[in-house]
Amino acid sequence: MELLDCTLRDGAYAVDFEFDEKFVVELLARLNETPVSKVEIGHGIGLEAERTGIKAGNIDHFTWCELARSTLTTKPWGMFAQPEFTRPATIRQMCDRGMSFIRVGVEPDRVQDHLPYLQQVADACGEVYVNLMKSSATPVDRLLDMLDGVGPEIAGVYVVDSYGAMTPETVERYVSAVAERYPVVGFHGHDNLGLANINTVTAFRAGATIVDGTLYGIGRGSGNAATESLAAIINVMEGRDRFDYQELAELAEFCRVNMKVIGAERKMQVLGAVIGIHSGFFGLVEELAAKYHTDPAQLMETAVGMAAESPRAADFHAAAARIADSDSPRSLQLAN
Repeated sequence: MELLDCTLRDGAYAVDFEFDEKFVVELLARLNETPVSKVEIGHGIGLEAERTGIKAGNIDHFTWCELARSTLTTKPWGMFAQPEFTRPATIRQMCDRGMSFIRVGVEPDRVQDHLPYLQQVADACGEVYVNLMKSSATPVDRLLDMLDGVGPEIAGVYVVDSYGAMTPETVERYVSAVAERYPVVGFHGHDNLGLANINTVTAFRAGATIVDGTLYGIGRGSGNAATESLAAIINVMEGRDRFDYQELAELAEFCRVNMKVIGAERKMQVLGAVIGIHSGFFGLVEELAAKYHTDPAQLMETAVGMAAESPRAADFHAAAARIADSDSPRSLQLAN
């Protein structure tokens, strides 16, 4: 089992992509002394996200490389990428500067479209993981079919609970199915329903070989599984301290004190989990709900009902128009 800490990547959302550089250096240096297996850093949305007009982080990716290379002397570190904006040539530059791995975020129904991209990235970086964003939006049998063509050049495949909606039973079903096909399976959970820790432990028991956490659970929206809690749970389960849970608990407190976390609106986090909406669309949902004088939950449910897979921006606009055109809009009752 490997424990990957992504506080300095997923946690970027929680601080509006603004990290104090001295804090980063101290946290990386202290993580370097722990048994945590891997560390992920950089822009929360992904390497070169600013190319699409998204807010850039105050630390650019070349500076992230310098900080990591000077502090993580015993630890592999990597970044997150998305095919829409992360160039393989930039990934190669990062690897030339010491980066060990890259995780490529792609929705399951887009994997086939991005197979050439994955091959290019594999040529640029020796350790590439495919992160199946919004995994739970795709039935597990269809998800497996969508992985056709993902071969041994890919180091591993991640089940990703982007909505924070999965239950332990769902996690077990998805992870065990992917583990039958790929020897290295990861799990990345969010905590919208308070299940991130137990889901991550369930993933480990179901065959996941890499699991993610953030210190104090600080991450996008409701946050992630807590790295220090995972380490402590594993200690309780196995009777041995694999990851130095006491030091990780100290680091969690260090993050709590030093990271200026932006609070997440709780109602939308819960709605997003139950209905199946990524938090990246919450702002659009609230804007359209106010414009069309409708309830955010009804708008979200309508968009899910209209979307072929996980909803995109156009689905929310179409849903708002449908509600506006209806004299008596009916809320869709959707199964989880």
